[in-house]
Amino acid sequence: MRATVSDVKARPPSVSAAVVGEETVLAFESHLRVQQSRSAHTIRGYLGDLGALDRSLLEEGVTTLDQVTLTHLRAFLAGQSRAGLARSSVARRAASVKTFFAWAATTGRVPVDPAVRLRAPGKEGHLPHVLGSAQAVALMDLAGVASDDDDPVHVRDRAMLELLYATGMRVGELCGLDVGDLDTAACHARVLGKGNKERMVVFGQPAARAVRTYTLHARPQLVSERTEGAPALFLGRRGRRVDQRQVRAVVHRLLSELPDAPDMGPHGLRHTAATHLLDGGADIRTVQEILGHASLGTTQIYTHVSTTRLRAAYRQAHPRA
Repeated sequence: MRATVSDVKARPPSVSAAVVGEETVLAFESHLRVQQSRSAHTIRGYLGDLGALDRSLLEEGVTTLDQVTLTHLRAFLAGQSRAGLARSSVARRAASVKTFFAWAATTGRVPVDPAVRLRAPGKEGHLPHVLGSAQAVALMDLAGVASDDDDPVHVRDRAMLELLYATGMRVGELCGLDVGDLDTAACHARVLGKGNKERMVVFGQPAARAVRTYTLHARPQLVSERTEGAPALFLGRRGRRVDQRQVRAVVHRLLSELPDAPDMGPHGLRHTAATHLLDGGADIRTVQEILGHASLGTTQIYTHVSTTRLRAAYRQAHPRA
């Protein structure tokens, strides 16, 4: 059975539910999981944010959900900022609150939605770290050298890195791949992204060769008696499907051996792939489709990355810059 992004059900954490109510927390969790097909990680985040809101409302003297006003919600976000939360984290909590109250109003749990006019703080304008083209090649070479010892895990690591950089897929999408999702002859893969939306991604011959080597020679060594016949493409030493933590550890370990490389995880390879595609002349809507972005605005950050690098190169090279 093919793994999905939201296969693992999110169990509601032990959140304060004095104002929101335990039944409401459970119903909201079910809505996120079933109706919105949110991932387990996203659901945990939403419910954690809801718990923080509940504690803030109690401090404000609110006892029931229908007493909540826009003023209470603004005070909650302001308190989060004063507590030292990053603007991006406060913005995420605002999004969680808006999602919750929109659902609560639709289901009749509150008479009106108090979060309609709630505005989140703008996110910091940090551009993502990316590898240069030479650095990306050097990273793939490092993974290749490490795999020369024929350790099946090292062969697997090389295939995972080649695929991450070649396709720009998310680390969760990589971990969710099954053997039947890849066609190394045609150089394409079927990926299940956010919201369980399926898309096709393509990759080149280096990634195809790395994956073929892994599936033919390394993966059979990782299959255990308990998991024999399991569909997962990438396995750990105990024969189980790799998880995101394992993939992050691989990326960090190899990057630590690369001089002057930025400290980043698998998502940095996604940023790198997108930036290199645009640098090479790919159309931004093509990149949007490859990455599986619902909004073109999300993809446009990579045009800023490319422009920044172009400006830096110009200033360094042009005598009248």
